[in-house]
Amino acid sequence: MYIDSHCHINFPELAVRMPEILSKMAENKVTHALCVSVDLPDFPQVLALAEEYPHIYASVGVHPDYEDTPEPSVDQLVELSAHPKIVAIGETGLDYFRLQGDLEWQRERFRVHIRASRITRKPLIIHTRAASEDTIRIMQEEGAGTDKGGVAGVMHCFTESLEVAEAAIAMGFYISFSGIVTFKSAKQLQAVARAVPLDRILIETDSPYLAPVPHRGKMNEPGFVCHVAEYLAVLKDVPLATVAQQTTDNFFNLFKVVRS
Repeated sequence: MYIDSHCHINFPELAVRMPEILSKMAENKVTHALCVSVDLPDFPQVLALAEEYPHIYASVGVHPDYEDTPEPSVDQLVELSAHPKIVAIGETGLDYFRLQGDLEWQRERFRVHIRASRITRKPLIIHTRAASEDTIRIMQEEGAGTDKGGVAGVMHCFTESLEVAEAAIAMGFYISFSGIVTFKSAKQLQAVARAVPLDRILIETDSPYLAPVPHRGKMNEPGFVCHVAEYLAVLKDVPLATVAQQTTDNFFNLFKVVRS
């Protein structure tokens, strides 16, 4: 079985197809999915999905790309994350690729999420793009990792270097690979995936984005996460069943989800 550790099935283009989305998950043996929050106004939709479906879990947080949106406080994130189906804080982090200029607000927002994670003991879902140096620095300064009393989490949709992956792993974090790793052009990322130990890997779709081969260019969905696992099995020269089992175990271990 497989678990999609990061998706956005509350987004309108997927939400309108929910019966089909859930059917495809079952068909492809995707047993659970984590629907990830990107802002507070849409958080009720994320939570509603997790409340309606036993095998869907949710997070609470505000994405670093969302500039004109209500800013979360530590207390607010702590309060919202108290719901039993909320298993993580985020997604949060830094993105210097899409936004330019003075991004101190982004760094402060990231710190707020890390502080909420330390209080709630719920893991972080971290987004980083063109900002790895500051991302790792702030994680260390705020004690995000298990090495400094935090609960760690996952570096989602990972596209950074092996050095960044190793720095995160040293803090207790997992590395999550999306459909990007299946792209022919992703040679450097594939080398990273070969090097990261399987017991520190999660798989995800980040749907509706980044559909893996053989669905590249189409709308992504949780049922396609099996193709990420299949590619990793070939890349690492291990049985597919091993990748499926280990990434599933990693999900349950990180997010403290009771197996069902």
